[in-house]
Amino acid sequence: MPNPFPPTSRALNEPNGLLAVGGDLRSETLISAYAQGIFPWFEPGQDILWWSPDPRSVLIPDRIHISRSLKKFLRKSAWQISCDTRFAEVVDRCANVLRQQEGHTEHGTWITAEMRQAYLALHQLGVAHCVEVCDGDQLLGGLYGVMLDGVFFGESMFSDDTNASKVALIALARLCTDNGLVMIDCQVHNAHLETLGAELVSRQVFEKKLEGAITTPMKTVINNPLCLAPVTGASLEDRLTLPIKRFAAELV
Repeated sequence: MPNPFPPTSRALNEPNGLLAVGGDLRSETLISAYAQGIFPWFEPGQDILWWSPDPRSVLIPDRIHISRSLKKFLRKSAWQISCDTRFAEVVDRCANVLRQQEGHTEHGTWITAEMRQAYLALHQLGVAHCVEVCDGDQLLGGLYGVMLDGVFFGESMFSDDTNASKVALIALARLCTDNGLVMIDCQVHNAHLETLGAELVSRQVFEKKLEGAITTPMKTVINNPLCLAPVTGASLEDRLTLPIKRFAAELV
């Protein structure tokens, strides 16, 4: 099976990281893309756009930064943490987030119906996962993304209460640290994530880390991307040895 993507070295400088246009959002295509450090992002009405930005925003799980005020909040919090129990709802809430972009507010419109269906399919395969932060039955915040071997590729997050998305990311980082995942991909610079320890690295450094974290030979992945999926659809905790922290207060 030929590689559906050109070498990432061909990505444009402007717009930063644009690598390819077109294709499809089948699970095989998405897994192949992520394994090579490529992700889709496009607006409604556009062709599918594939990106490999340089520099790349990443979070090394054991370097997550928790401010003094946030630690104080966590110690007093009764919020609960779970994963993969409300995946579709987390995606939908991320799609409705209001984001500040260049001085104006807009919805997360890039999570189109087509994208939503694609990640639900990945979730059914046990490749896409979410972390949820709740107060009782009320979903306050969360994030979702794709896990391949030793890397979690973050896609989007939302927060309906102060600190809720931060708690979700801290919980994910703790889970990754406990289970030996080496990196959380944050894609592009974001001031919110920077406060939590996300850093910019060159594409070359990112791809080197990725190569070390995905142990299956890339030729095998390209020929059969589903080789990186669990044998049966599995939850995030099913794929890992140690469970997620169940309460926000356990994160400090």
